[in-house]
Amino acid sequence: MIKISKKRKMALEKYEIDKAYSLKKASEIIKDITFSNFDASVDLDIRLGVDPKKADQMIRGVVSLPHGTGKKIKVLVLCNPDKEKESKDAGADFVGLNKFIDKIEKGWTDFDIMITQPSLMPTVGKLGKVLGPRGLMPNPKSGTVTEDLSKAITETKDGKIDFKVDKNGIIHSSIGKVSFDSKKIEENASKLIDSIIKLKPSSTKGSYFKSISISSTMSSSIKVDKASIADL
Repeated sequence: MIKISKKRKMALEKYEIDKAYSLKKASEIIKDITFSNFDASVDLDIRLGVDPKKADQMIRGVVSLPHGTGKKIKVLVLCNPDKEKESKDAGADFVGLNKFIDKIEKGWTDFDIMITQPSLMPTVGKLGKVLGPRGLMPNPKSGTVTEDLSKAITETKDGKIDFKVDKNGIIHSSIGKVSFDSKKIEENASKLIDSIIKLKPSSTKGSYFKSISISSTMSSSIKVDKASIADL
């Protein structure tokens, strides 16, 4: 017989595993069933009715969450010398070029986002073996390859996230922290969902959103009732 922990029992008293809740209610419950002794991340998992193997159904985009992710984002900017001051003033954690290229080639990846200039992409591209598997390669589509470094840094620090469907047709993204009030969690989730709705490929058949669930680092997932979300 499987023994259920005390915290698990407490969580099961607050919601029904097989029931789907409105996004508003799910955002409230996730706070009630997380008992970690640290500020756990809140994640949204969305299963889409797409085939990622088809180029036109590879859903990818960026969105600025209204309340950020609650996570301190470490930004590395690889740029030419004339852009270093601008980048530092905008709040980048690491700024430079050759020194950081050498460090990355040796396996250093102590940053969350890399931003660079278009002219430097041939050089940055050589770091693909290190950056690619970790999802750290800058990309024009995500706004991390740009001449407007200041804007890119500010948006990233303020909560802009990059999302992408995986090989199983699922988008998994952090949308905040358990310490957020439920309204902020709900609004961040809604913003991400709205952005994904706008990217719906015309070639998809059947239901675009198969399922939605919300969870925290230390909790079970809560099913979200798709009918509770406008325009879905």
